[in-house]
Amino acid sequence: MMKFRFRRQGNDPQREKIKQELFAFNKTVEHGFPHQPSALTYDPKLQLMAIGTKSGAIKVYGAPGVEFTGLHRDTAVVTQIHFLPGQGRLLSLLDDNSLHLWELVGGAPREVGVANREGVVYLQEVHSSSLPGRPGIESCSATRVTVLLLLRSLGLLCVGTEGGGVYFLDMPRLMLRDSQSLLQDQVMQSVPEDYRCGKSLGPVESLQEHPQQPGKILIGYSRGLVVLWDLSSRHADHLFLGKQQLESLVWERSGNSFISSHSDGGYSVWAITDGNPCTHQPVSSTIPYGPFPCKAINKILWRTCQSGSPVLLYSGGMPRASYGDRHCLTVQQDRDHVTLDFTSRVIDFFTVHATEPEQEFDDPSALVVLLEEELVVVDLQASGWPSLPTPYLAPLHSSAITCSCHVASVPAKLWERLVNAGRVQRGQQHTQGKWPICGGKSLAPTPKQQELLLTGHEDGTVRFWDASGVALTPIYKLSTASVFHTDCDPCDDPHDPSNDPEGQQEEEWPPFRKVGCFDPYSDDPRLGIQKISLCKYSSKLLVAGTAGQVIVMGLSDERSDHSVAVSVMDLLQDREGFTWKGHDRLEPRLSPAPFPPGFQPLVLVQCMPPASVTAVTLHAEWNLISFGTSHGFGLFDYHRRNAVLARCTLHPNDSLAMEGPLSRVKSLKKSLRQSFRRIRKSRVSGKKRTLPTSKVQEANAALAEQDSDLAPVQRRIEPRSADDSLSGVVRCLCFADTFLRDGTHHGPTLWAGTNSGSVYAYALEVPGVPSGRGGGGGGEEEEEEEEEEEAAGAGAGGGSGDPGPLCVEAVLGKEIQLMHRAPVVSVSVLDGRGRPLPEPYEAAQDLAAAPDMSNAHSVLITSEEQLKVFSLPKVSAKTKFKLTAHEGCRVRRVALGVFSSTAQEEYSEHTLVCLTNLGDLHLFTVPALRPQVRYDCIRKEDISGIASCVFTRNGQGFYLISPSEYGRFSLSAKVITEPLCSIELDRPLYPTPDGDCTTAQPQANGTHKNQPGQAEGPAEDLHSSVPSPLDSPLSCVDLTLDTTGELTVEDVRDFLTTVDEVENNLRNITEEDARSPGILIN
Repeated sequence: MMKFRFRRQGNDPQREKIKQELFAFNKTVEHGFPHQPSALTYDPKLQLMAIGTKSGAIKVYGAPGVEFTGLHRDTAVVTQIHFLPGQGRLLSLLDDNSLHLWELVGGAPREVGVANREGVVYLQEVHSSSLPGRPGIESCSATRVTVLLLLRSLGLLCVGTEGGGVYFLDMPRLMLRDSQSLLQDQVMQSVPEDYRCGKSLGPVESLQEHPQQPGKILIGYSRGLVVLWDLSSRHADHLFLGKQQLESLVWERSGNSFISSHSDGGYSVWAITDGNPCTHQPVSSTIPYGPFPCKAINKILWRTCQSGSPVLLYSGGMPRASYGDRHCLTVQQDRDHVTLDFTSRVIDFFTVHATEPEQEFDDPSALVVLLEEELVVVDLQASGWPSLPTPYLAPLHSSAITCSCHVASVPAKLWERLVNAGRVQRGQQHTQGKWPICGGKSLAPTPKQQELLLTGHEDGTVRFWDASGVALTPIYKLSTASVFHTDCDPCDDPHDPSNDPEGQQEEEWPPFRKVGCFDPYSDDPRLGIQKISLCKYSSKLLVAGTAGQVIVMGLSDERSDHSVAVSVMDLLQDREGFTWKGHDRLEPRLSPAPFPPGFQPLVLVQCMPPASVTAVTLHAEWNLISFGTSHGFGLFDYHRRNAVLARCTLHPNDSLAMEGPLSRVKSLKKSLRQSFRRIRKSRVSGKKRTLPTSKVQEANAALAEQDSDLAPVQRRIEPRSADDSLSGVVRCLCFADTFLRDGTHHGPTLWAGTNSGSVYAYALEVPGVPSGRGGGGGGEEEEEEEEEEEAAGAGAGGGSGDPGPLCVEAVLGKEIQLMHRAPVVSVSVLDGRGRPLPEPYEAAQDLAAAPDMSNAHSVLITSEEQLKVFSLPKVSAKTKFKLTAHEGCRVRRVALGVFSSTAQEEYSEHTLVCLTNLGDLHLFTVPALRPQVRYDCIRKEDISGIASCVFTRNGQGFYLISPSEYGRFSLSAKVITEPLCSIELDRPLYPTPDGDCTTAQPQANGTHKNQPGQAEGPAEDLHSSVPSPLDSPLSCVDLTLDTTGELTVEDVRDFLTTVDEVENNLRNITEEDARSPGILIN
């Protein structure tokens, strides 16, 4: 048979225009808590908060939806940040001793997607500077900056250094004023002789401006000396001769006294007097948690209140021996004393209070604490000082994230019920006060639909997040631990002193209170959530975990006390020779247990062996769930509590599948031995494959050689060994109402894909779901055969008089084996128009167009190496794209999305999105599989980011850029979720010189790559929209003309066809040389 190569067609300008209206790549926003925060500041006039990180990122937050992001050019730790109050300017200090000035500037007005960017403000770096070293000193340690102070009244920046000098810079140009520099030698001249003792004063630890007298500052040195310095006269007005190592200083609002905190865990109150210029002793000195040695009080604040006693806040100071490992912050007011106990280190904190000069008192309203792993806000006006729920910056990693799931277009009723359930939860822990950080205004349009992001965690919880806008807000938390008996009771807290009756009297002091939700420790690693599936129309939730537990849940508005039904399914089916060496199953709680409002368990299905669940799917309309592990997959009817199917997918050599992820049996020697065995077997099998044993295989080998000669751009993909370990892992599952038995009757089906390239298709008989009739999708021969079957009364789908089964039945319909045995990543069924089938209940409730049942359906099978579309029910190849052969990459994630046009309101296309192991995104038309565009998205070294990626139905995606942050991106030119914010400032907002460069928010993780508006590469990589199988520049006629050489009949197993149908299929091979019903796929 001769094959022809056609000349590559040029670009279609019309199609290029359509692609620009459909596709555009943007990294839009980062959700979650900043990774490794290192600095904190607050602007009381603009009501904005800024956080700096160890990666050099600056993130500014205001009201929910108001966010600005900046990234320093060099990756360095942000050690300090300070706002210029009311100016929209921010000063940052890096650990390389450089100073950087940032400004909020206005961008050029234009429209992107459906949002108008007019009036939008961005964060931009405008100046940078560093202090010069002292002459004759090579080391710059003497001028290393330790503390910064912005003098609002004089427009100066005071810089304290490690060498004890204080320097002054003009703002905002950051120009050094040499004439006003204050060196330690000048200060030592004013210090009494007996205090000098030949010792240095040490680094400058604190600089504080006098609250009532501008131009006077407190300078605190590490040794303990505090100097009140007058800038105008350049003279020390007062000396306070402290003897303890100084940590921090704070003024009392009137300016008559200040407080110093020290390294011995104490603080001192000093009075400003007009008499003696030297004060040797403080007014009072207190070690609150003494008398035993205590840790240093790192920072202290003193806030006056009109209602009575002042509020004292300080971090640290805990007794070293007993609580030296605690991360604490103390709040005191008169007799009220609370020690806030956190699970991560305190970075910094501030209070939201009155700052206007005419105000006599501070009257703090809120305490904001930045911790290493979360942000905690405490309401200081409510009784008992409860914490406030955070509308953003919630710690996604309160327990390590193990999986995620996105749900678009959430019905209003489900949304309201989830919000109410979450409100009941938060009512027990938080106050409903107003969020104190409320600066700026969000210009982003109101979301047209509600979106949910579900995250599964290591501690067995599922958290529901509002992902509709820029702020990722927590809604509701579900815990599955109450379904089981765990090693540690969830109510027990080993660090809670109230649980120790013997030491209760001793541990009443300090008065600890657990605050925050970050808890990295899991009671039992087997509780970890691995897969989640939610039906938004029936409010059914499917959750699967590490120990083979699969839980079906229903949403309830009332509290319930009930026991959970348990069903055990053996996926090995008594197969001999396999012994599970992994962890045990979780012990279910058989007695009734209380479940709060929200999702409550209905039935627990336990897979045996208790291996981690690798795939799940839920069809609430049929009351069916399916789940897979490394041993096989099962089908369960949760309405009738009936196990329908258990299929083992293990290969005889799948020894690793019996060890489990938590097993300690694995060893380096064993892994190496198995690796060498696989290499030897692959070499032997490769040699065997070169010797064809049948005429069909000889023809296939000859065609393969011709194909390789004609297509030198393709990489040769070596077939994988059938003996590879973990080949039985179930990678994907799918329910579909389609044609599997014949071309005229459609019905429920189940599809399963494995790690060895096998696809199993089961025909299901579901009570109450009759098989429907299609419109001749199978051809004339199938119609005649169906008529004969109906006349004989042998139709498995049941005729019109068949009452149907009383329980769900599953019959294996087809088994497909990919030639190269590449793992199957996804299986999707397309209707007669080539569109994905709607979700359960969507078509029945008129929420989506009914699928086309009049034309032949097709199935899209995506492996790690290629994409391929097959017709149904014959399962003959129609279209393919060899991604690995052409691009040298492997598929990791795929999704079918709807992309709407920015120019035509009603026009949209269904597109297949593929994420590869190189971190790039490929978009293909469906079902033609024509490549459209390609974008670089994730660094190829970021394995966890690629593995965590989840796509939405409208062309967006999420992936973990750190353990605590999701990066959000958009592939749609129309649907873009990004912060569009405005700030009212006294100064004018000048547009940036190059307005286009500020439209893309810099990414704090450093993975952002500037993307062109179109796909990368030369123009010929873009394809026209002519509906021809020959217009692909990469595969040309490979789309339909050369499929015969890749199919053999020996591996086709159709379990629903008769003997006559098999003979007809074999006869068709000689009649149709361009198409074959065989299922061995290259």
